[in-house]
Amino acid sequence: MSFDDPVDRRGTQSTKWDKMDALFGVSPDDGLAMWTADSDYPTADCVRDAIRAAADHGVFGYSWEYPAYRNAIQWWMKTRHNWDIDTNWIVTSQGLGNAIALSLQTYSEPGDAAVVFSPVYHEFAIKIRKNDRVMTECPLRRDGDRYELDLDDAQSRLTGREKILIWCSPQNPTGRLWTADELRAVADFAARNNLVIVADEIHHDLVYPGETFVPMHVAAPDHQDRMVILTAASKTFNIAGQRTGNLIIPDDGLRAALVNRLSQLDYGPGVIALKMIEAAYSPEGAKWVDEQMAYLDQNRKIFDTGVNAIPGVRSLPLQSTYLAWVDFADTGMTIDEVDKRVRETAKIAASPGPGFGAGGETFLRFNLATRRDIVEEAVARLQSAFSDLQ
Repeated sequence: MSFDDPVDRRGTQSTKWDKMDALFGVSPDDGLAMWTADSDYPTADCVRDAIRAAADHGVFGYSWEYPAYRNAIQWWMKTRHNWDIDTNWIVTSQGLGNAIALSLQTYSEPGDAAVVFSPVYHEFAIKIRKNDRVMTECPLRRDGDRYELDLDDAQSRLTGREKILIWCSPQNPTGRLWTADELRAVADFAARNNLVIVADEIHHDLVYPGETFVPMHVAAPDHQDRMVILTAASKTFNIAGQRTGNLIIPDDGLRAALVNRLSQLDYGPGVIALKMIEAAYSPEGAKWVDEQMAYLDQNRKIFDTGVNAIPGVRSLPLQSTYLAWVDFADTGMTIDEVDKRVRETAKIAASPGPGFGAGGETFLRFNLATRRDIVEEAVARLQSAFSDLQ
């Protein structure tokens, strides 16, 4: 397949396209959906073939997390990320939003606090509030185009109620890849404060040429007794609608507690989703991911070049993810004014930066995982919408 092939997602129950009018006032008829983090690419042929084979078989009875599924995950982590995992560490959830909520419920109590480093994926805060926990927000320090940790500042913000650190790696929305030294420092911070590390690594395959992702467990294996690593094929292969993710938990006690929570909820994964993941985590899937990243690399270059030509606007360089983090601070406009122009003049639905917490006040996040001509059209619309700044 070509990533330039047109796919009309309107009218397919696509959250990204069919809800943007209600959420942003941008009609899908002439608007561009560049907000929520799924792509507009049909998934890899090997995944689609697995669905066809299951449909041809025609029986969809009870199943379980069978060995070939677990082995495929193990193979993928070793082959793609140099991460050795035991298949017994793998627990399946209904996606990573569900995994975060399960972790909050399993490893903390109502009224406890969870640490986050912002700006960060807005669902962290939402899940914390929904589960009657409180958030301890620790801002990252921006140094030019790069975000840095300030663990001394983070330490000063702790209240003593914290039980969990929800960590984002690769970092969403900034696209930052953390070094092994930084990850060890975060793990040490968690150990000093007796925190369970819930590491959302969902974007770990979406890494640009020349960059390297380091799993938290690879960087800090001495702290595996407090690690719950969240992974999924969903962003990588655009199968988020299957609502299936993994918690990879090396520690027996942490894993048993989570498994017990799932048992209380009588949760079990759907067999079609497991077949899709098994097929995705394969040499054929790996080849498709490499092709996707080469395509996305060109998209980000086109977008950054065009957007950075607008005076006062800066698209920060991405190391990973397909989510451009764009700062409008130097336009002299408020974020509400910026957002209105983007929605009403450019007719683009983008994610508002303030929703990502401290540090996001002057930003919008744009999803670049779409056709090249749509990225080019978005650049042209943004340049036109802010043409008075020239």
